[in-house]
Formats: sequence, structure tokens, C-alpha cells
Amino acid sequence: MIQPLPVAIAGQFGGIVALPLLVLSLVSLSAIGERCLFWGRILHKQDRIIRHALKAIQINGPAATELLRDNLDLPIARACLEALELDRPTPGEFSLALETAARAELVHLRRFNTLFETIVTAAPLLGLLGTVLGLIQSFGGLQLGDPTQNDAGAITAGIGSALSSTVFGLVVAIVTLLFANGFRSLYRRQRLRFEEYGGRLELIYRRFCRQHRDASR
Repeated sequence: MIQPLPVAIAGQFGGIVALPLLVLSLVSLSAIGERCLFWGRILHKQDRIIRHALKAIQINGPAATELLRDNLDLPIARACLEALELDRPTPGEFSLALETAARAELVHLRRFNTLFETIVTAAPLLGLLGTVLGLIQSFGGLQLGDPTQNDAGAITAGIGSALSSTVFGLVVAIVTLLFANGFRSLYRRQRLRFEEYGGRLELIYRRFCRQHRDASR
């Protein structure tokens, strides 16, 4: 009888414990794929768009605001737009709005971090559990009183299948850990970008307020 794919994989890699490992691997791959698309979009166009917007805002504020609206898929564009759309804020209010919006956007940059940490921790433990259960099952069939009744080939195959459960768990954890560390590195770089571009935007706005105040005297 032909078995469903998950059941067949479970039988090959340590029994029933392979089912949650298979689920963890699929969840991990899905989250990794989403984060790769997310960070790829940011790395591809963020610096170019924000630098253009910072230059444009000194010449034509509405054009710069429109440029940011056209790129709302960028977290830093949403943060800058949140402050720019305030109605004649003071420099202090502008700075507070920009800082608050940046903090809210940084939360989205850490998406799936807890999930990745859980998978990295749980996958090797599940693999080890599968190995222990597989070894118990393999050695449980030994006939100590009558060695001639033991099937050495079946026992060896059972041990190999049990150990493969640990390998499966380690592979899931290692792949997830590598990508998770890469995403953390990108997050740290993005925090620096928020500070850099946010600081430059504040300076531009403070200069604008000073010029407007001097012109009104």
C-alpha cells in the first residue's frame, strides 16, 4: 500500500517525531522565504528612495511626500511620512513623532525572530526524542535468551532510522539559525539607517523652521 508522503518521511526519519519536524521545517522555510523577499525589497531600493526624498524635500516638500507615499512598502518611508504629515509641528513634536513611528516600524523588522528561536531550540530536541524512541523500539525486539531469533539487519536498519531523526532535527535547526542570524544582522544595520536618515530629516526640518522664523520677523 502506498503511504502518504508525510507518513513515508516519518517512517524513514525516526517515526512519528518526524511529523512535527516536517511541520517545523515547512514553517521555517515559509518564514525564511517571506523575510528574504522583505529584506531583498528594502536592500534593493531603500537607500536610493530615501536619499532622493531627503534631497527633494529641501526643494519641493509635496513632491518628496508624494515620493514617500509611492513607496509605503519601505518601513523607513512610512516612519518619515508619519512625521511629515503632521500639521505644522514644532521641532520637538516632529522629532517625537519621527522617533515614535521609527520604533513602531522596527517591531515589524523583528518579525518571526521568536519563531526562529523556537525552531532552533525545538528541532534538535525533537530529533533527539525521535532517536531515543527509535532505539527503544529497535532494542525492544531483541531476544537476549535466543540470539538466533534476532534479525541483525532489521536492528541495524532500525538504529540507522532512529539516528537519522537527530540528523533531520539538526539540519532544520542549523538552516534556520543561519538565516535567523543573517536577518538579525540586517536588522541591526537597518536600525543604524533609521538613526541616520531620521537625524538628517530632523536637521532639514529644524533648518526649515529656523528660516521660516527668520523670514517672519
